[in-house]
Amino acid sequence: MGDCSVVGAHAQGGETLGGVLIADADGDRGQRIASACSELGLVVRVVTHGAAALETALAEPPAVMIVQLGLPLIAGEQLGEILLANPRTGEVALVFLADTTAQSAVQGLNGQVFPPRSPATEVARLAQRLVERLGPASIATPGSPGSDGVEGELSQLPLADLVQLFHVSQKSGCVELSRKTADGAVETGTVVLRDGDLIHATTGSAVGEKALYRLLEWDRGRFDFHSSRLSGIDTQTRTLEKPTGALVREGVRQAQERARLARDLPPADARVRLKVRRASLPIVIHPLTQEVLLVLEGYTRVGDVVDHCSFSDYQVLRTLRTLIDRDMVELRRGSKPAPGESKLGLFAAARGDRLCEWLGTGPGDHSQPTDAKLLVVSSDSEASRGFLRLVSRLPGATQASAFGAKTTIGSLGRLAVNSKVGIEFVQVPSDARYAPLWPIAAHGALGVLFVLSSPVSAGLEAVRCAAEALSRLPRARIFHLLLLEKEGDIEPDALRENLSLFDESALFLIPLANPTSTDVLLREMFVRILP
Repeated sequence: MGDCSVVGAHAQGGETLGGVLIADADGDRGQRIASACSELGLVVRVVTHGAAALETALAEPPAVMIVQLGLPLIAGEQLGEILLANPRTGEVALVFLADTTAQSAVQGLNGQVFPPRSPATEVARLAQRLVERLGPASIATPGSPGSDGVEGELSQLPLADLVQLFHVSQKSGCVELSRKTADGAVETGTVVLRDGDLIHATTGSAVGEKALYRLLEWDRGRFDFHSSRLSGIDTQTRTLEKPTGALVREGVRQAQERARLARDLPPADARVRLKVRRASLPIVIHPLTQEVLLVLEGYTRVGDVVDHCSFSDYQVLRTLRTLIDRDMVELRRGSKPAPGESKLGLFAAARGDRLCEWLGTGPGDHSQPTDAKLLVVSSDSEASRGFLRLVSRLPGATQASAFGAKTTIGSLGRLAVNSKVGIEFVQVPSDARYAPLWPIAAHGALGVLFVLSSPVSAGLEAVRCAAEALSRLPRARIFHLLLLEKEGDIEPDALRENLSLFDESALFLIPLANPTSTDVLLREMFVRILP
């Protein structure tokens, strides 16, 4: 307890009468009360802010806490509610110190309130009577079960305040959150800290900043923090990279702005539709706007658009509002889907029509469906499996019943574009022994997708021969998909040395650690691949 000092003493005969924890930012007053308690034979600990008081009380629960009502970081009344709601500290007796006359008359406090300038001896005598009444048996021993945890209500201690407390005390652990929705379902979320720094957040399908900002908006529900639960989490994989203070400040700001503009932002159950042609949009668009426009091709319900964008909910809603105000997007109240909305939820109806035209299958053609072919050349078998794992999450995806190593030729699976046509993934080995088959397999294909796993330099070398040969074919359309274990897991030098293999518009970097962003980027890739 870096901010805790002990002014302890023992009663005559060496018997400890009990423990008292004083939490007071007024150092002189705190020390006067501590000295008075010590003279009465009480063991006393003194802290000067709410974070230290909470940590100290949870680690070694006192019999009595003397708490300043205006305590920094956690106000005295709020701290008392948290401790009384926690099973480990629920029996602690509370005594409050008022800083103003008005505070002395506060009703509903679970403990006696001493007005300003009360004699230290008077406060100490009350603490002594409470300790004697409770008895030493009421004091939990350090290290007993539950000493690494704290639980409570978000209405008493919001997540933003909780994170700041753990940040100050450099705590490592996992905060588990839960709340009931209006329809009775239970939402859950998880926030992970290491040495007081935020490293991971998740709720539903959202991870990282998107998840953290959602959780920071919760004003009701429960939290449960335990440092021991960190052992079951891979703390080397981070989804939160920014400084903790900056993350909390930005999350709180967005939550406040969203609440302030709630009437102006489109509701989750409304429908939105792009009113202008993509071709008429400016070439240079902010990445946030570009992603929203892309997701609008597959989803029309506002809640779905928000869920499938990697940016924070507030940013997506503000962007939608701006597009609506500029008459680029149409807003329709109600939950019915717009005419022509893809039931598969991945591609707009126009994409399927264009693919049918490319395949020579008109809208009125009732012949057997014909799929377009996309060659997949992987750097290794793990890259093939990683690609299939990603695609399998998309609506309309089916996987072949079996697939072999990178030396096998055959179908990996299919992605439906509409009810009639889809994209069939045909695996072709990158081994030079199969070079005579490359042009045959590529004939009539939508394109060739090279799937590379980390490290990039090794993946590029594995497919170099096939990439050079297939890129020389007439009307060749080459795409590269780099599977990154971490968002920063890229070798710039390897890319610069091999720029001749890449067309910047056909290079896709997929960070596997961010599922929301991954799904959006995959969809963008397939939109680019379609004719």
